[in-house]
Amino acid sequence: ALGVAPEKRIRRDPATGFEVRHRRRTNPMDYGVPAALGVAPELMEEVSTGTTIMACVYDGGVVLGADSRTSTGNYVANRASDKITQVMDNVWMCRSGSAADTQNVCAFVKNAVEEHGIMSGSDEPGMADVKLVANVTMQIAYRNKDRLSAGMIIAGWDRRAGPQVFGIPLGGSLEKCDFTLGGSGSAYITGFCDDTWKPGMSREEAEAWIRRAISIAISRDASSGGVIRLVTIHEKGAEKQMFEPAQHPLAYDELPVIRREELVA
Repeated sequence: ALGVAPEKRIRRDPATGFEVRHRRRTNPMDYGVPAALGVAPELMEEVSTGTTIMACVYDGGVVLGADSRTSTGNYVANRASDKITQVMDNVWMCRSGSAADTQNVCAFVKNAVEEHGIMSGSDEPGMADVKLVANVTMQIAYRNKDRLSAGMIIAGWDRRAGPQVFGIPLGGSLEKCDFTLGGSGSAYITGFCDDTWKPGMSREEAEAWIRRAISIAISRDASSGGVIRLVTIHEKGAEKQMFEPAQHPLAYDELPVIRREELVA
């Protein structure tokens, strides 16, 4: 009859008599991994940025640096990701922890700071106080510390206070410093950075120092790797650089990288 739902047939195990319910098979694509790779789903975890991130102040600006390895458990999901994200023209963010968490925090901060600039009638569109961006990021990280896995570095240059670096580790605390590190690779280079840091470095010295530190972290930390990306921010704007593995400074016991075309030749 119309309007009467058909009777649901229940399948039962002939041996036990228990109801048999179909469970959807686990699909590796649910974890962002192509099935053709044959990676076991139980090896997959949340997409994480790994990672080694750092930033420092130099005489006239700031330098941010990061590796480019993004992983899901034991699987490298992206070997050339960009973990240094622009928030405003003069303020950038280094991200570590959950890729999804940090990307959304960055997008929310960017939106909030842009709205603040419009509401306050800023005379410098696209620019913001570095401390303002750091405080907004800190508030989001602290209020959601039980839900987020996000460690971030905010660095930039503004006309009010010049070059500034703020560290926001897991938990949402905020600290202004001359240099700061983050990510799993930072544990391997903290001593190196404490020993070799020099106040008042030139731009070239600061960029070389960060490249050296990240290359050491890459050589020791399995969750760090790929290329080294740098962003230098100063009064005239921001500049991005990328260094391939063959251009990395060698760690103490590393063999030099040989390009594939050199092997062919």
